[in-house]
Amino acid sequence: MAVNSPIPVAADLLPVAGIELGHAEAGVRKANRKDLLVMKLAPTATVAGVFTQNRFCAAPVQVSKAHLAAAEISGEPVRALLINTGNANAGTGEAGLAAANATCDALAELLGCHAAQILPFSTGVILEPLPVERITAGLPQALQNLQSDNWFNAAEAIMTTDTQPKAASRSLVIAGKTVTLSGISKGAGMIKPNMATMLGFLAIDAKVAQPVLEHMVRQAADRSFNCITIDGDTSTNDSFMLIATGAGELEISSVDSAEYAELAAAVTDISRHLAQMIIRDGEGATKFITITVEQGQNVAECRKIAYSIAHSPLVKTAFFASDPNLGRILAAIGYAGVDDLDVSKLDLYLDDVLVAKNGGRNPEYQEADGQRVMKQSEITVRVQLARGDADATVWTCDLSHDYVSINADYRS
Repeated sequence: MAVNSPIPVAADLLPVAGIELGHAEAGVRKANRKDLLVMKLAPTATVAGVFTQNRFCAAPVQVSKAHLAAAEISGEPVRALLINTGNANAGTGEAGLAAANATCDALAELLGCHAAQILPFSTGVILEPLPVERITAGLPQALQNLQSDNWFNAAEAIMTTDTQPKAASRSLVIAGKTVTLSGISKGAGMIKPNMATMLGFLAIDAKVAQPVLEHMVRQAADRSFNCITIDGDTSTNDSFMLIATGAGELEISSVDSAEYAELAAAVTDISRHLAQMIIRDGEGATKFITITVEQGQNVAECRKIAYSIAHSPLVKTAFFASDPNLGRILAAIGYAGVDDLDVSKLDLYLDDVLVAKNGGRNPEYQEADGQRVMKQSEITVRVQLARGDADATVWTCDLSHDYVSINADYRS
């Protein structure tokens, strides 16, 4: 069960004008489960995305990037996104590329557009051939139930080891014009930027120029999906796509406008919520942990230290056990790779408890205080470096017995 993350309510997920969603049970890996999703876009839509940095990036990632680049040159808009779960189509070589392209061909034929106007996405088991025939056979069913208010079913259709669907909506007024945002994400393991076994799709009904949308998606990802980690593993398939359908009244053509700032803040806010839902639903997670590093020389070194703490199996298992063995955090800070760090100036907090002061145990620290915080389901670790004014925050979870069991049995 996800940590303090209630299951989204379908009725609370707002339709976004200019996008329809349809799902199917294609039997990609298992029967009788939603595992295929089509997101059909209005011709006015612009699409931008960020993808995994794993050099073994999956075939659908390669095809989606190529199709996005082709769209910029041809001027032909992206007309649909095609997502399957159960099979990652990664580590599949030329055959995998052919399979991803074949699914684009099939959907394009049904929609009456070019294959290059389709973006494919896959998630699931790596190193297995994509069952193209099952996906293509499921497309008519997905198209048959296309609806604008289908966000909850869409969230369920992209799940793998997730224990619950992840979705959110927002509505706000910018310059007197109402803007609607709705999005979904999936992920529970193999989560670490850049990016993670993570898929995220966020739609807004504003009209946003392509270069502006590209700036917005990078900005949002850097402050949300690129600030989460479950296990330090960077996946082969990660993608976060931002879709501006152009069906609403708001139009943004510059990153320097006040309207851009308001919309970008809303996009970042909902992206952060979707990203944190992934951590709260981390495989076997029982604790949601915020790690903030402050007073650094730059953001890069703050993130380096935060991730060092977040990735330490010793730290994560201590959190699972509610054991205030907090020297493990100091050790993780020390090996983070900030070579000129003066640890004699460092302070460490666990929520409101000052654990270490000037690089050593705070004389007033009592283990009972640490125990009290460690028993909580939500915990904040705060590190003060006393060497500048930069800061960074990442979100992670603990490491439990269930994480091992889930991943040991994943292909069973």
